[in-house]
Amino acid sequence: EGVDAVDRAMVTLLAQRFAYMDAAARIKTDRQSVRDEARKAQVLGNVADAANAAGLPVDPLVALWDGLVETSIAYELERWDERRL
Repeated sequence: EGVDAVDRAMVTLLAQRFAYMDAAARIKTDRQSVRDEARKAQVLGNVADAANAAGLPVDPLVALWDGLVETSIAYELERWDERRL
């Protein structure tokens, strides 16, 4: 039950994260600005630091977040295109 509750909480947090992607798609005027490799590196570095501080396996969590970031970028690009194309 505890794992299921955490999973539900994570989905709620992901919905909040994707709401920020919606906002970014509205704000950004240039489609190329959606993919920001420097920002992606910063996010993954933050995850690595947080995972390390928590005593969690860094590489698998960074890989997981890399997938999350790429999914977020794809989502934001779709939202950007819907608003402008």
